[in-house]
Amino acid sequence: MKKLALHWKIIIGLFLGIIWAILSGFFGWSEFTTNWLAPWGRIFINLLKLIAIPLVLFSIIGGIVGLGDPKHLGRMGIRTLVLYLSTTVIAVSLGLLIVNVAKPGTWMDETVRKENRIAYELWAQQEGEEVHDDINMLADPVNSELIAEVAKRRGFDEDENVQSRLKQVESQKDSGPLTFIEDMVPDNVFKAMTDNGSMLKVIFFALSFGIALLFVPNDKAQPVIAVVNGLSEVFLKMVDLIMKGAPFFVFALMAGIVSEMAGDNPVKIFELFKGLTWYSLSVLGGLLLMAFVIYPTVMKVFVKRLSFKGFLKGISPAQMLAFSTSSSAATLPVTLECVEENLEVDPKVSSFVLPIGATVNMDGTSLYQAVAVIFLAQMHMIELDLAQQLTIILTATLASIGSAAIPSAGLVMLMIVLSSVGLNPAWIGIILPVDRILDMVRTVVNVTGDATVATVIGEVSAGENGEVGVFND
Repeated sequence: MKKLALHWKIIIGLFLGIIWAILSGFFGWSEFTTNWLAPWGRIFINLLKLIAIPLVLFSIIGGIVGLGDPKHLGRMGIRTLVLYLSTTVIAVSLGLLIVNVAKPGTWMDETVRKENRIAYELWAQQEGEEVHDDINMLADPVNSELIAEVAKRRGFDEDENVQSRLKQVESQKDSGPLTFIEDMVPDNVFKAMTDNGSMLKVIFFALSFGIALLFVPNDKAQPVIAVVNGLSEVFLKMVDLIMKGAPFFVFALMAGIVSEMAGDNPVKIFELFKGLTWYSLSVLGGLLLMAFVIYPTVMKVFVKRLSFKGFLKGISPAQMLAFSTSSSAATLPVTLECVEENLEVDPKVSSFVLPIGATVNMDGTSLYQAVAVIFLAQMHMIELDLAQQLTIILTATLASIGSAAIPSAGLVMLMIVLSSVGLNPAWIGIILPVDRILDMVRTVVNVTGDATVATVIGEVSAGENGEVGVFND
């Protein structure tokens, strides 16, 4: 009997985990699931994160040294950033197109939208923000009772999850124009390796170390290079060993996530989408277009040797893991393995392009932000003009560069984008109920985008060197 491929085992584990969580809700097993199954899912993520930082460090150094000529590094770096930024701008633009055509925020009950509008005007008045249009419901005496009722309600600002993220946004508001570059340079590389979301600092150190190593005399550089390559191989082998248990770990992870959302009331899982159906469908539609239309088009133009079906087959274990963990960083070790072994991309390319992509390339997240901002504006009866929508494209693209490759980091980015167009950042509380599920899907798109760019860069580089890649579909 033919051995079942790993990605099929992961898919089976994923669906069994969801089924278990639903059944545990019906039979009252949620406490057992939380105490005895969910911890194994968290252990799995911790194991992947344990490997991610050192693997990124040694892979980038090894990749730079492997390139040999610093000119090749500069050329590859420029191509990588241009491709990543291009796909991000396409993703945001696609999100804006979908949400402006579908108008999911207008499908809500008109009375609810009116109440939302009053809440927005009250917030703008309190914060001293300029209202976006000429509608002024606060000045209409007919709305006096509704205004009093809305004013008494507990706002999203008071939600604990929203409050914690508001503090992060406020701290970023006080930063200067060069803070991003300043934060990218670590003062202590060991501290950077232990700080959550400091992948850019690790990448900066790895790039600096690798470039410096190119200028060291060969007799002194070779022992260091041998150690770097050896350590990189060890961490890749650790990935192999951990992935042998991936189907069970994914089962435990999904059982824990869904059980946490639903508790002993499985109906709650389906209720999560009830009020936000059109918003969720708009986001999912855009993400699917990116994954199955935009990326295939890019692949068709640049990569002749590889069908998109073959590409999906090769990258599927990383996609399943991305869906389960909602973390590009945690998935990175598996993405590297898939791209190098299944897609046969030169390790010198993948080890440079993929770690950078896990930090700066957030196509799925950027698309979701564009849809979310316009949706929230629509449900508050606010029309954003072309200039404001262009601001969304620019802000979402720039924000994605500094976003941590961890679960729900997109929410903080979304708050920054909302603030950039004068909207209430606390509105993320409205979409929080469905964010976890959408976060899982957009992480799949982020990882697929990373793999696409790495494959394209690998193909272009191979073509320049007169090499022809071979892929066994």
